[in-house]
Amino acid sequence: MPEFIPVLTEEEIHKKVKFLAHQISHDYNGRQLVLIGVLKGAFVFLADLARELTVPVEIDFIWASSYRTGDTSCGKITLSCEMNTDIRGKDVLLVEDILDTGKTIVNILPALERMGPASLKVCAFIDKKERREVECRTDYIGHSVASGFLVGFGLDYSGKYRNLPAIYDLKF
Repeated sequence: MPEFIPVLTEEEIHKKVKFLAHQISHDYNGRQLVLIGVLKGAFVFLADLARELTVPVEIDFIWASSYRTGDTSCGKITLSCEMNTDIRGKDVLLVEDILDTGKTIVNILPALERMGPASLKVCAFIDKKERREVECRTDYIGHSVASGFLVGFGLDYSGKYRNLPAIYDLKF
């Protein structure tokens, strides 16, 4: 039976999301922002973040994955940037649940840059450097952790535990 070690409570998550939203709203004051969430994990964070922002936003999603099942990346990024929103000339914020190896972000950014946004920044709720393989740009970070296999608040293990309101280190 897996053990769930608490990392962030629901209340701590809410405070961190509000803080990020305040920073982002300040930085984009008077501008319209396009939030692009990386599915599947970022949908919970993106929803909470969008509700806290005080600037107008459009929301769209892309799909990226390097995990097939379990807790180990296959190392190959599968990416689909089929969005309904034209981002040409717009301010874009890529919203990710977790920065882990860094490979997902470094594969997504060039694809989005080719679509001609006026600006492109990255916001990740969790920055976990334990398994970082490539340097990746981040403009907004909610929380940094040294290690662990995290679940909850959109983070999953084989599709499970995304719905947990807090974040846990999953131990087997």
